[in-house]
Amino acid sequence: MADTFDTGKTDTFDTDKTDLVNLAHHRMRTAIPDNGWTVRQKLALTCRILFDAGHDSGLAGQITARAERPGTYYTQRLGLGFDEITEDNLLLVDEDLHVLEGEGMANPANRFHSWVYRARPDVNCVIHTHPLHISALSMLETPLVVSHMDLCPLYDDCAFLEKWPGIPVGNEEGEIISAALGDKRALLLAHHGQLVATGTVEEACTLALLFERAAELQLLAGAAGKIQEIPDLLAREAHDWISTPKRGQANFAYYARRALRAGHGDALVTRKDS
Repeated sequence: MADTFDTGKTDTFDTDKTDLVNLAHHRMRTAIPDNGWTVRQKLALTCRILFDAGHDSGLAGQITARAERPGTYYTQRLGLGFDEITEDNLLLVDEDLHVLEGEGMANPANRFHSWVYRARPDVNCVIHTHPLHISALSMLETPLVVSHMDLCPLYDDCAFLEKWPGIPVGNEEGEIISAALGDKRALLLAHHGQLVATGTVEEACTLALLFERAAELQLLAGAAGKIQEIPDLLAREAHDWISTPKRGQANFAYYARRALRAGHGDALVTRKDS
């Protein structure tokens, strides 16, 4: 289908950058289809995608998504690793972690997810993991440094909790973590790991993958020399350019296809390959 977006010109070689950005966003909205996965399927796929990306740490970490009923969300069953999660073994729990659907129990550390959901009505998915490079960076008690174009979705969008409050099973930790997150989409927790909290599962999965890459790059660059800052205005432009729903959908669809090709088709009861 031909473009219907009007730049006001017959060609684009003398079009200014703002119009070209708007044109690209328009094309993405029309060219990239919505996926047909359910929330359960997207959550199961996210578990497999993050497992392959090194986000597993035994049974540590939780991945949750708001369910249809207010005050409830889906999460994995305690005792299962990310590589074992399927759409039909996820639990439906309430804010107090009572199991409403499914067998077994939720991870008690899910309590701070309930605090995040209460504090942030805009958040529909929370991912908390302990991947290798983020965990290593967390041991240095230093914030995440964003100094590369690819990492700009995290620019001025990653908070830092510099003091470890202990195991996150109490309400105190829930209050501390949700307050530290504030209005950001990501949080680096000292001596602990990472948290992303976003409006969609696709966005959360993509940002969690990017977060681990950002930590790895920071450790590599920091070992070689002083990391240089990038211009604020350009970083914010890149943040907004990359952080669009359609880009999140496209990224997630790619990662899902890759996970399915790698043998994670059992995550879905009804398989969808695209």
